[in-house]
Amino acid sequence: MCPPRNNRFLPTALARLRSVMGGAALLFLLAFSLGSVQAQDFAGTRPIVDEPDPGLFAVREARVELVSGVYFLNALIDLRLSSEARDALRSGVPLTIRVEVELLRERRFWFDNEDAALRQLFKLEYHALSERYLVQNVNSGDQSSFSTLGAALSFLGRITRFPLIDAALLDPDRSYDLRLRAVLDVERFPGPLRLLAFWRRDWSLGSDWYRWPLQGG
Repeated sequence: MCPPRNNRFLPTALARLRSVMGGAALLFLLAFSLGSVQAQDFAGTRPIVDEPDPGLFAVREARVELVSGVYFLNALIDLRLSSEARDALRSGVPLTIRVEVELLRERRFWFDNEDAALRQLFKLEYHALSERYLVQNVNSGDQSSFSTLGAALSFLGRITRFPLIDAALLDPDRSYDLRLRAVLDVERFPGPLRLLAFWRRDWSLGSDWYRWPLQGG
């Protein structure tokens, strides 16, 4: 029978192994923290927090022009999706952005009366295979393709020569106002996501109403 080997180095080896394993565990926890919570800069003094982007819809400007008896709308809208909306889009969920325009007739002793309302729908999709963003005008069926989300949203937010109403339909003796807004249409989400969006503020993307006067003519 062979005599047992000298085990005086075994505690040292085990200690080194525990040290290596402990270092690996720390690296794993650090990587997890970087991905989910926060990291620190190289100086170790300032935390870098990966805050979710709540998104923003805002009408920057809007005006109309009268051409050959028809009022046309020109507008500029800032559209920035929230982090959750971008993630859903990249995961294959189509998003619908609704642009609403309303013509209001001013009434002297009562609330403004809505004479006409237009709803323009745009569907935004991401195709993973081609890595392209597609924008479809749901009303007309026209479709455009973009290489970046920023370019797609910039295209969506620029309204040029959109026909509103025939001037002959307006009463020249009355005053009118127009108002415009853009919203993320959560009603068109798939069932489970629609329910989630109802409870999550991150999905409640919509601009304030932008209102300006229009004279009948």
